[in-house]
Amino acid sequence: MPDFISAGALIQGSYLLTAILFIMGLKRMSSPVTARSGIVWAGAGMLLAVLVTFLYPDMTNYPLIIAAIVVGSLLAWWSGKRVAMTDMPQMIALYNGMGGGAAAAIAAVELYKGGEHGLVTMVLAVVGGLIGAVSFSGSAIAFGKLQGLIKRSYRFGGQQVFNLLLLVGALVLGGMVALHFNASTAVITGFFAVALLLGLTMTLPIGGADMPVVISLYNALTGLAVAFEGFVLGNAAMIIAGTVVGSAGTLLTQLMAKAMNRSLGNVLFAGFGDTGGAASGEVAGSMKPIDAADVGVMMAFASKVIIVPGYGMAVAQAQHKVWELTQLLIDRGVTVKFAIHPVAGRMPGHMNVLLAEAGVPYDLIADLDEINAEFETADVALVIGANDVVNPVARNDKSSPIYGMPILNADKAKNCIVVKRGQGAGFSGIENALFYLDNTRMLYGDGQKAVAELIGAVKAIG
Repeated sequence: MPDFISAGALIQGSYLLTAILFIMGLKRMSSPVTARSGIVWAGAGMLLAVLVTFLYPDMTNYPLIIAAIVVGSLLAWWSGKRVAMTDMPQMIALYNGMGGGAAAAIAAVELYKGGEHGLVTMVLAVVGGLIGAVSFSGSAIAFGKLQGLIKRSYRFGGQQVFNLLLLVGALVLGGMVALHFNASTAVITGFFAVALLLGLTMTLPIGGADMPVVISLYNALTGLAVAFEGFVLGNAAMIIAGTVVGSAGTLLTQLMAKAMNRSLGNVLFAGFGDTGGAASGEVAGSMKPIDAADVGVMMAFASKVIIVPGYGMAVAQAQHKVWELTQLLIDRGVTVKFAIHPVAGRMPGHMNVLLAEAGVPYDLIADLDEINAEFETADVALVIGANDVVNPVARNDKSSPIYGMPILNADKAKNCIVVKRGQGAGFSGIENALFYLDNTRMLYGDGQKAVAELIGAVKAIG
């Protein structure tokens, strides 16, 4: 290395470049057209930050560090290749939890080894450790709920008071550590144990339908924890990465809560959204089935068709068949568009990624604000596996838990066809009034099989 370039200057300059790559990558991720390259840019920034960190003069344990990087990289590569898109939300929850756990581990190392850290540094280490531990254990519960390992929510009387006491206990223990007041190994261990328990008890009562918001919240908390521990270590890359992740996660959490017309406090403490909960509300009328052949004729001679994908499409892996059906309709002169709700699927962008994977052009995909006015001019709204995001009770039933939530206006199309495996309620457990309307017909069956039948029906028309 030339004498006029010090190791410190090279490290700080590289961290500045890392920050630029992170920010530009995040910017490019905001559009589906450039999202893939955005991920590559951000990944290049992280790679640079990792490599440059080896230049620190006081670095030790190189074999252990390299072994951890190799093992972690191999596990990430293997899981990234094997995990299906339908399971991506729980994978994100798991990886996000690992980030929070890493931040908590850094805090634990600094706190256990003691030293003469200043008050501000100690406070940041404690706060980062608290947030990281909560994010770690909470994300583990979120993973379990989405993966189906935890089948129900767990509540007991006075649970919120208990959680408040846990938080106070963690703050008291953390304050003792930060102020060097009886900061023994037992106190530090107790601090992290209470923080981990708080993450569990906060997340267990929350229903599975709310897990996407919870994952986003814990993503923001992980970012904050990493940023705080970056201050503790004096590592600019951690500060920048944590701040970017924390701010992005916070904005995403707010957007998702707004998309459901609910406050974050309601998500965390109301207990709504149980997976597999009982259906709520009585709906007049009956569901009216229809055959795929009749739906095929209806769509083939339509002027405009709007397709509303949901998690059921993802589970059935029907996106490729949906695109094949779309191409057939377009070839017949039918205008086809896709309507995406902000919380469709199990995480934001879930449906967009699935459709992009199948080859659906971006200009055919519209979000709620762009497409809602067009349902009234659509001959057919084809709902595939979506439920709560098209439920009209959100508009007109003040007693419904989802009242006020913006929905896709599928019920305003001339004909609404719902592809559904059975007659059960949605993920939130709320009965869907859309299924009982006069202009709605139910096409029962697995999403991929049902769409394959529609393809055959359209082809048969000639």
